[in-house]
Amino acid sequence: MSTIFGPVHSRRFGVSLGIDLSPSHKQCNFDCLYCELAPATTVDIQTKTPSVQSIITDLQTALQEHSNIDEITLTANGEPTLYPHLKELISEIDKIKESKETLILTNSAALVDENVFNSLLDLDQVKLSLDAVSTDIFRKIDRPHEAIDLSKLIDAVVRFSDVYTGKLFIEILFVRGLNDTKQEVAKLNSVLHKLKALRIDIGTIDRPPAYPVEGISYGELVNIAQQFDASLPINIASRVHAEFSQSSYSDAEIINTLDKRPLTPEDVEILFDKKSTERLLALVKSKKVDVIERAKLEFYVPVENLERKRKK
Repeated sequence: MSTIFGPVHSRRFGVSLGIDLSPSHKQCNFDCLYCELAPATTVDIQTKTPSVQSIITDLQTALQEHSNIDEITLTANGEPTLYPHLKELISEIDKIKESKETLILTNSAALVDENVFNSLLDLDQVKLSLDAVSTDIFRKIDRPHEAIDLSKLIDAVVRFSDVYTGKLFIEILFVRGLNDTKQEVAKLNSVLHKLKALRIDIGTIDRPPAYPVEGISYGELVNIAQQFDASLPINIASRVHAEFSQSSYSDAEIINTLDKRPLTPEDVEILFDKKSTERLLALVKSKKVDVIERAKLEFYVPVENLERKRKK
């Protein structure tokens, strides 16, 4: 059974080859309500593991066939940080990756383990999930292993952010009726301010979930994005519920909207009607709005907004 899959084309992370560190079955310290994998008992150790050499052999074969990729992504049929030889594997990948970057997609829980913490420091990119910061909501959504302490998890995420020198991403997935309240968003906001993230992706359920729960609409994601502090690099990652009706914006309204929340071209396509899009492009041409790149995504930002940041 090969541990390699892809290439996978991602708007947020480019083209990647994935490495499944648990190809035989689900091994995870969470049993998330929204997981696309079937429900499974949580574990705190991985018991069936592919060897480092077998993974590297599979990867070398895949790289010969797919040399034009951006990332080598560590993931799993479960949680990749439970893989017991993570540091050795990252070291071996570094020897053959050339200009490609390494990325891990993790639920953050194992960062409390110093070995995992130090292993992730060797990666080029790290994406940490943080769905809730209230213990009751965290336990309802992510259904963690009983040994996981949310306060220690958050402390580890903050500490990792302080020392990590690579590209850090945070992901929050919203579930209807659980972490989508103003109270929980405010609590998340206070924690996110402590993190040095390049981008914070917010999304919702876009695949059939393991349990009978619902995602929220694109319009509700927009509303939540506006509740976060404008200084946070929020990106709405989910497009499946993009039924949000297009609206008309004046020049002043466009500037005010972008000042509160920078928008991607995809956001503009969903939110702005044709005339408003033309006004936005005119503002770009007149240099009142600029287009900046943030971790492979483009954002429209008022020039005055950028100038204020430069002065700080």
